[in-house]
Amino acid sequence: MIGYATLGTNNLEQARSFYDNLFNIIGAKRSGESDRHTLWQAPSGGPKLGVYIPFDGHPATAGNGSMVGIHVETKEMVDALHAKALELGATDEGNGLRVDGKYYMGYFRDLDGNKLNFFTVV
Repeated sequence: MIGYATLGTNNLEQARSFYDNLFNIIGAKRSGESDRHTLWQAPSGGPKLGVYIPFDGHPATAGNGSMVGIHVETKEMVDALHAKALELGATDEGNGLRVDGKYYMGYFRDLDGNKLNFFTVV
């Protein structure tokens, strides 16, 4: 159902570097870009995640209550991606079992304050 999700950025080059390095772990590559945005997509296809300089010219801000969840196959992959995000300068928002112990999640905020998590079903 979801074709893509976008996150605002105030520093496109910094955001590109952050996500290039983070998504390299799961093989996701850039699938489109311009002077205002970049999109990434997993090797298997499916939805894309993009960072954009806001079109309206106002500064990008992190949405209160907004979050992007990215499914991966294993708990070990969640841990590796969460650790890599923190290594790249993200802020830790916690990791571990959630939702009645059914999901293992690694939450973080990217360099622009956007909240994301990597998760798997356990």
